[in-house]
Amino acid sequence: MFTGIIESVGFIAALSSGHKGMKVTIASGGLVMGGVQLGDSIAVNGVCLTVTSFCGSEFSADVSAESLRYTRFSKMSVGDRVNLEKALTLSKPLGGHLVSGHVDGLGSIVEISSEGESLRYTIAFDDELQRYIANKGSITVDGVSLTVTGLVKGGFTLNIVPHTAENTIIPEYKVGRQVHLEVDLMARYAERLLQSEHSQTNGTNKAQASRLDKSFLLANGYKI
Repeated sequence: MFTGIIESVGFIAALSSGHKGMKVTIASGGLVMGGVQLGDSIAVNGVCLTVTSFCGSEFSADVSAESLRYTRFSKMSVGDRVNLEKALTLSKPLGGHLVSGHVDGLGSIVEISSEGESLRYTIAFDDELQRYIANKGSITVDGVSLTVTGLVKGGFTLNIVPHTAENTIIPEYKVGRQVHLEVDLMARYAERLLQSEHSQTNGTNKAQASRLDKSFLLANGYKI
């Protein structure tokens, strides 16, 4: 698990293709590598990768064929800068939101503008992700925990404050750039609960079905 608070910006030092996968070596920049061990997880642009080797300030990891299908690693090049975050520990403040490092899909930058001291980005995304993204909800973009500031047809908007811009690769984005998206874990679990509710209610054991519906939420103090 991760928090979506970027610890360092590194860059790709080497790429090599393997059997249905890829090996990537990352120069970690200012990421503190003390305590990192083989098998540890590090999020690279929001993708949870397992450290297979490391030397000094560089570490290597394998990118599986499954990860290649859902990310833009196959389009990346040596020298590309990447957001880095080590895995969450119990002593680490949860400054962002809970992030799994499992990319749900790719978004595409369709508009960039200035709004005061902030940068405003509009990102288009696949229709299948639409139900998970809410105004003022959490979204992870290339590993960065961000708040959705608005919903538009086929996409959403973000306002990037100067601190976030200075400590991530976001200012490098151009219109047309693809980015990794991970929706809020809570949205996925809520959907799964409702699917289970629907399945039970339509089965033969209706008496034992849970009652996670509008009337239940209202009766228990939730405002809808």
